[in-house]
Amino acid sequence: MRLGLIAGLVVIAAALDWRAGLLLAIWFGAWGLNTVLSVRPTQVTRFAVPVIFGLTLLVLWQVSVRLYDVNQVILPAPSDIWVEIRTNGPILWADFVQTVVKGALSGYIIGAALAIGTAIAVDRSPFLQRGLLPVGNFIAALPIVGTAPILVMWFGFGWQSKAAVVVVMVFFPILVNTVAGLKASDAMQRDLMRTYAASYWQGLFRLRLPAALPFIFNGLKVCTTLALIGAIVAEFFGSPIVGMGFRIKTSFGALELAMVWAEIAVAAVAGSALYGLVAWIEARMTFWHPSQRGKT
Repeated sequence: MRLGLIAGLVVIAAALDWRAGLLLAIWFGAWGLNTVLSVRPTQVTRFAVPVIFGLTLLVLWQVSVRLYDVNQVILPAPSDIWVEIRTNGPILWADFVQTVVKGALSGYIIGAALAIGTAIAVDRSPFLQRGLLPVGNFIAALPIVGTAPILVMWFGFGWQSKAAVVVVMVFFPILVNTVAGLKASDAMQRDLMRTYAASYWQGLFRLRLPAALPFIFNGLKVCTTLALIGAIVAEFFGSPIVGMGFRIKTSFGALELAMVWAEIAVAAVAGSALYGLVAWIEARMTFWHPSQRGKT
C-alpha cells in the first residue's frame, strides 16, 4: 500500500515535471534503502544510515541546481564548492587555524575552565548563588552583535578578541549546567559521605563531580557550536586579513558565493568534529551513566 502510494506520487510528479519526478525518485529510493537498513540495527547500519541520508541531500542539491540551471550567485552546486575547496586549500587552512584553533578552541577551553571553577565557588557560597547566577542569565541574554564589537575594541583585532567573545558565549551555559550537576547527587549519597567523615573536597571529587559529569558534558557539547559561531561573528567586526568571518564578508561582497559556501562547509566539518570529540570523551568518562549504556 505504502509503496504504491509512493510510486503514484513519483509518477504524478514526473507527469507534471520530469525533473521533479527524478528528484522524488532519488529521495524515496534513499528513504527505502535507509528503512531496510534500520530494520536490524548493527554497527555498520548505524554508520551507513546517516551517511546515506547526507549523501542523498548532496545529490538532490547537485541535481536540482543542474536540472533547473540555478545561477551560481543564488546557489552554487556542491561540485562547484568542492572545486573552490581544492583550489583555495591554503587560504581555507589559514582561515581555519585563525578562527577555529586560535579563536574558537582557545576561548572554548578558557571559558569552560573558568565556568567549572566558578561553579565550584558558587556551590560553596550561597551569596554567589543568589548574586552571580541572575547576573549570568542577564549577560547570557545579551546579543552577540552587541558585545562582539565592544570586545574587539578592548582586545584588538587579533585572535585574542575572538577568544574573548567565545569565553563570554560559553561561560554561562557551562556554568549553569555544572551548578545543576553538582546538585545531582541525592541526599542519601551525601549523608553516606558525611558518615565516612569525608571533607568537602573529598565529597566533591569522589561523589559530586562524577555525578555532575553528564550535566557538564551537556553544556560542553552545546557550546561547541556556540564557540565557532562566536568566533566567526566576531571577525565581522574587525579582523586581520585572515579568518572565516573575514573571508565570508569579503567574498560575499565580491559575489564569490562558492567561496562563502566553502567556508561554511569547513566550519560545519570543524564544528561537527569538535562535537564528536567531546561526545567521545563523554562516552569514556561517563560509561556508568544510563545514557551511555548499550553504546560502544
